[in-house]
Amino acid sequence: MLSITNVHKRFGDVHAMNNINLDLKPGLFGLLGPNGAGKSTLMRTLATLQNPDEGTIMYNGTDIVKTPDVMRSVIGYLPQDFGVYPRMSAEALLDHIAILKGVTNKKERKDQIMSLLKNVNLLTHKSAAVATYSGGMRQRFGVAQALLGDPKVLIVDEPTAGLDPFERQRFLDLLSEAGQDKIIILSTHIVEDVRDLCPDMAIMGEGQIVARGGPEDLIDKIRSKVWRKKVEKADVDTVKAAHQVLSTRLLMGGVIVSVLSDGKPAAGFEQADPVLEDAYFAHLYKMV
Repeated sequence: MLSITNVHKRFGDVHAMNNINLDLKPGLFGLLGPNGAGKSTLMRTLATLQNPDEGTIMYNGTDIVKTPDVMRSVIGYLPQDFGVYPRMSAEALLDHIAILKGVTNKKERKDQIMSLLKNVNLLTHKSAAVATYSGGMRQRFGVAQALLGDPKVLIVDEPTAGLDPFERQRFLDLLSEAGQDKIIILSTHIVEDVRDLCPDMAIMGEGQIVARGGPEDLIDKIRSKVWRKKVEKADVDTVKAAHQVLSTRLLMGGVIVSVLSDGKPAAGFEQADPVLEDAYFAHLYKMV
């Protein structure tokens, strides 16, 4: 169990985390929010890379702010950006990281590394220096290093950035397989990643948790309240001024406008089945 209670973090005038409260059990948990919402600040704090200004974070009853080594011994972490030793191959660097994580048995390290390289589709590139990898390959390497040592808590921050659709699905499958007995926190601004993977989630905006629940539960709160209409680009501002607009999407020279309303907002709007993206915007903009 990972319990986050009344956690705050400020950087000057910016309140990056404002009274964060979350209780997380083993399984996949999605943290969804726009860039700048405070997600990475929370991830770095959970990874013990920085301390909160206020509040407590407990892992299985131990305060990890006071005793960070408890968390460090069980965590796998994939940050948004990470550096590598420029001349080391992927295999050698993973071996080095595994030793640092306490995997002392040479055969066990070898087996883990080969299995992970295969799972992230880098086995044929194991002898290449990681510094020569493309952006997507580096991201896949980051996934492999995060999974080394069978961590009990896995934190992945914007993990599918730079991955093509095939590799994204491969990564999500990896997380799904690993998520039975681990606390896995998937921090992202990509709605599809959470929708496809996480039975439990929270929406974060401006340093606060604005909603918490299962994707379907959040969708149910706006069921029968989402309306869509195709309008001309020149009319979008008029619609925004008159209605609670969830989102706009360009389509074949026009704009599909999604509106939240208890009843039909205006002529031409048709009621639509809500999706997680609608629920995300409705909670993020505090319309519900």
